[in-house]
Amino acid sequence: MSRIAKNPVAIPSGVEVKLAPGKLSVKGPKGALEHAIHPLVTVTQEGSLLKFQRGNDSGLARAVSGTTRALVNNMVTGVSKGFEKKLTIIGVGYRAAVQGKKLNLTLGYSHPIAYDIPAGITIEAPDQTNLVVKGADKHLVGQVAAIIRDFRSPEPYKGKGVRYVDETIVKKEAKKK
Repeated sequence: MSRIAKNPVAIPSGVEVKLAPGKLSVKGPKGALEHAIHPLVTVTQEGSLLKFQRGNDSGLARAVSGTTRALVNNMVTGVSKGFEKKLTIIGVGYRAAVQGKKLNLTLGYSHPIAYDIPAGITIEAPDQTNLVVKGADKHLVGQVAAIIRDFRSPEPYKGKGVRYVDETIVKKEAKKK
Protein backbone atom coordinates (compact mmCIF):
# COMPACT_ATOMS: atom_id res chain seq x y z
CA MET A 1 0.00 0.00 0.00
CA SER A 2 1.15 3.52 -0.68
CA ARG A 3 2.63 5.09 2.43
CA ILE A 4 0.63 8.25 1.78
CA ALA A 5 -2.64 6.36 1.30
CA LYS A 6 -2.15 4.54 4.63
CA ASN A 7 -2.65 7.79 6.55
CA PRO A 8 -6.32 8.65 7.05
CA VAL A 9 -7.61 12.17 6.41
CA ALA A 10 -9.02 13.87 9.51
CA ILE A 11 -12.23 15.81 8.94
CA PRO A 12 -12.31 18.98 11.07
CA SER A 13 -15.50 20.27 12.65
CA GLY A 14 -17.60 22.38 10.30
CA VAL A 15 -16.64 20.29 7.25
CA GLU A 16 -19.25 18.00 5.71
CA VAL A 17 -18.21 15.04 3.54
CA LYS A 18 -20.62 13.14 1.27
CA LEU A 19 -19.62 9.86 -0.33
CA ALA A 20 -21.46 8.72 -3.45
CA PRO A 21 -20.45 5.91 -5.81
CA GLY A 22 -17.46 7.25 -7.73
CA LYS A 23 -17.73 10.76 -6.26
CA LEU A 24 -16.70 12.58 -3.10
CA SER A 25 -18.11 15.98 -2.10
CA VAL A 26 -16.61 18.21 0.59
CA LYS A 27 -18.42 21.28 1.92
CA GLY A 28 -17.08 23.77 4.45
CA PRO A 29 -17.02 27.44 5.44
CA LYS A 30 -14.74 28.42 2.51
CA GLY A 31 -16.72 26.63 -0.21
CA ALA A 32 -17.60 23.26 -1.68
CA LEU A 33 -15.49 20.95 -3.84
CA GLU A 34 -16.09 17.66 -5.67
CA HIS A 35 -13.73 14.92 -6.83
CA ALA A 36 -14.32 11.86 -9.01
CA ILE A 37 -12.91 8.77 -7.28
CA HIS A 38 -10.99 6.31 -9.45
CA PRO A 39 -12.61 2.84 -9.63
CA LEU A 40 -9.46 1.19 -8.19
CA VAL A 41 -9.78 3.19 -4.93
CA THR A 42 -12.33 2.66 -2.17
CA VAL A 43 -13.00 5.52 0.23
CA THR A 44 -14.68 4.83 3.57
CA GLN A 45 -15.67 7.21 6.35
CA GLU A 46 -15.18 6.11 9.95
CA GLY A 47 -16.31 8.83 12.32
CA SER A 48 -14.24 11.90 11.53
CA LEU A 49 -11.68 10.00 9.43
CA LEU A 50 -11.57 9.15 5.73
CA LYS A 51 -9.69 5.94 4.89
CA PHE A 52 -8.43 4.86 1.46
CA GLN A 53 -8.03 1.28 0.17
CA ARG A 54 -6.84 0.20 -3.24
CA GLY A 55 -8.73 -2.39 -5.24
CA ASN A 56 -5.77 -4.58 -6.26
CA ASP A 57 -1.98 -4.66 -6.02
CA SER A 58 -1.14 -3.17 -9.42
CA GLY A 59 1.22 -0.22 -9.77
CA LEU A 60 -1.59 1.97 -11.04
CA ALA A 61 -3.78 1.18 -8.02
CA ARG A 62 -0.91 2.00 -5.64
CA ALA A 63 -0.23 5.31 -7.37
CA VAL A 64 -3.88 6.35 -7.68
CA SER A 65 -4.63 5.55 -4.03
CA GLY A 66 -1.89 7.88 -2.79
CA THR A 67 -2.84 10.59 -5.25
CA THR A 68 -6.52 10.37 -4.28
CA ARG A 69 -5.65 10.66 -0.59
CA ALA A 70 -3.48 13.74 -1.24
CA LEU A 71 -6.18 15.41 -3.37
CA VAL A 72 -8.91 14.73 -0.79
CA ASN A 73 -6.65 16.07 1.98
CA ASN A 74 -6.14 19.26 -0.06
CA MET A 75 -9.91 19.52 -0.55
CA VAL A 76 -10.58 19.22 3.19
CA THR A 77 -7.87 21.78 3.97
CA GLY A 78 -9.16 24.11 1.26
CA VAL A 79 -12.78 24.20 2.43
CA SER A 80 -11.75 24.65 6.08
CA LYS A 81 -8.70 26.99 5.92
CA GLY A 82 -8.31 27.91 2.24
CA PHE A 83 -5.16 28.38 0.17
CA GLU A 84 -3.34 31.53 -0.89
CA LYS A 85 -0.44 32.53 -3.12
CA LYS A 86 1.28 35.88 -2.81
CA LEU A 87 2.74 37.69 -5.81
CA THR A 88 4.81 40.83 -6.00
CA ILE A 89 5.33 43.12 -9.00
CA ILE A 90 8.75 44.67 -9.50
CA GLY A 91 9.41 47.37 -12.10
CA VAL A 92 8.99 51.09 -12.61
CA GLY A 93 5.39 51.82 -13.59
CA TYR A 94 4.28 48.21 -13.09
CA ARG A 95 1.09 48.00 -11.06
CA ALA A 96 -2.08 46.00 -10.44
CA ALA A 97 -5.62 46.88 -9.42
CA VAL A 98 -8.70 44.75 -8.80
CA GLN A 99 -11.99 46.14 -10.11
CA GLY A 100 -14.95 43.84 -9.49
CA LYS A 101 -14.26 40.49 -11.18
CA LYS A 102 -11.35 41.83 -13.26
CA LEU A 103 -7.67 42.20 -12.49
CA ASN A 104 -6.11 45.14 -14.33
CA LEU A 105 -2.35 44.92 -14.82
CA THR A 106 0.05 47.50 -16.23
CA LEU A 107 3.28 45.65 -16.93
CA GLY A 108 5.22 47.80 -19.38
CA TYR A 109 3.42 46.70 -22.53
CA SER A 110 1.76 49.14 -24.93
CA HIS A 111 -1.62 48.01 -23.59
CA PRO A 112 -3.07 47.23 -20.16
CA ILE A 113 -3.91 43.60 -19.35
CA ALA A 114 -7.43 42.79 -18.09
CA TYR A 115 -7.71 39.30 -16.56
CA ASP A 116 -11.13 37.86 -15.72
CA ILE A 117 -10.98 36.32 -12.23
CA PRO A 118 -12.43 32.76 -12.33
CA ALA A 119 -15.25 31.65 -10.05
CA GLY A 120 -14.06 30.39 -6.67
CA ILE A 121 -11.01 32.68 -6.62
CA THR A 122 -10.61 36.03 -4.90
CA ILE A 123 -7.71 38.33 -5.66
CA GLU A 124 -6.75 41.11 -3.28
CA ALA A 125 -4.38 43.96 -4.03
CA PRO A 126 -3.22 45.40 -0.67
CA ASP A 127 -1.19 47.94 -2.66
CA GLN A 128 -0.27 48.49 -6.31
CA THR A 129 2.67 46.06 -6.30
CA ASN A 130 1.34 43.12 -4.26
CA LEU A 131 -1.34 40.55 -5.06
CA VAL A 132 -2.87 37.80 -2.93
CA VAL A 133 -4.69 34.98 -4.76
CA LYS A 134 -7.07 33.08 -2.43
CA GLY A 135 -9.44 30.16 -2.85
CA ALA A 136 -10.53 26.72 -1.65
CA ASP A 137 -9.17 24.74 -4.62
CA LYS A 138 -5.38 24.39 -4.31
CA HIS A 139 -4.95 23.54 -7.99
CA LEU A 140 -6.99 26.52 -9.18
CA VAL A 141 -5.18 28.95 -6.84
CA GLY A 142 -1.81 27.79 -8.15
CA GLN A 143 -2.98 27.89 -11.76
CA VAL A 144 -4.33 31.46 -11.49
CA ALA A 145 -1.12 32.62 -9.78
CA ALA A 146 0.95 30.99 -12.56
CA ILE A 147 -1.16 32.66 -15.27
CA ILE A 148 -0.70 36.08 -13.64
CA ARG A 149 3.05 35.45 -13.31
CA ASP A 150 3.26 34.49 -17.00
CA PHE A 151 1.93 37.88 -18.11
CA ARG A 152 5.43 39.24 -17.35
CA SER A 153 7.85 36.65 -15.98
CA PRO A 154 10.85 38.01 -14.08
CA GLU A 155 13.65 38.80 -16.47
CA PRO A 156 17.21 37.72 -15.55
CA TYR A 157 19.06 41.05 -15.85
CA LYS A 158 17.11 43.51 -13.69
CA GLY A 159 14.58 41.13 -12.15
CA LYS A 160 11.59 43.13 -13.38
CA GLY A 161 8.27 41.34 -13.67
CA VAL A 162 5.71 39.42 -11.61
CA ARG A 163 7.11 36.88 -9.15
CA TYR A 164 6.04 34.85 -6.16
CA VAL A 165 6.95 36.47 -2.83
CA ASP A 166 9.24 33.62 -1.79
CA GLU A 167 10.82 33.24 -5.26
CA THR A 168 14.47 34.11 -5.78
CA ILE A 169 15.68 35.21 -9.20
CA VAL A 170 19.31 34.53 -10.09
CA LYS A 171 20.41 37.62 -11.97
CA LYS A 172 22.81 37.46 -14.88
CA GLU A 173 25.72 39.78 -15.28
CA ALA A 174 25.38 42.34 -18.07
CA LYS A 175 27.59 42.09 -21.14
CA LYS A 176 30.86 44.00 -20.76
CA LYS A 177 32.59 46.06 -23.41
